[in-house]
Amino acid sequence: MRNYFTMPVAVHLFLLRGQEILLLRRYNTGYEDGNYSVPAGHLDGNEEVKAAAIREAKEECGIDLSPTELSLAGVMHRRSFDERIDFFVVARNWQGEIVNAEPDKCDELIWVDLDKLPDNMIPYVRQAISNYRRNEWFDSFGWEASSAHAAN
Repeated sequence: MRNYFTMPVAVHLFLLRGQEILLLRRYNTGYEDGNYSVPAGHLDGNEEVKAAAIREAKEECGIDLSPTELSLAGVMHRRSFDERIDFFVVARNWQGEIVNAEPDKCDELIWVDLDKLPDNMIPYVRQAISNYRRNEWFDSFGWEASSAHAAN
């Protein structure tokens, strides 16, 4: 039997409130600590993208999402330490109050204006937010010659 190439898959959640997006500052994770991202996590396997977004929203922010309230914002084929696929999902409605449900991995949750993202954003997340705002649903990141955005 042939061994096929596989790669990690993650889902990132854009929780939007008007013109603001919820950001979390990574802490004590060993990856991009001190920088802002959005709620995110890897798919567990045998898990649909929306189901993973719903699970991550509960695990990281303590809120409940409905699959009907989620829409796809974009997909990114990314290279960093390895090669991966990232899905970006948007929610504007949820049930419950947003809290920092993982204080061992996140030391701050903030709402920021989409036009005023902090300087210490994880670069590919910043690019994904920019893509979403321009209605670009697919991008590559970290591929020097093949991506116009790789230098951003």
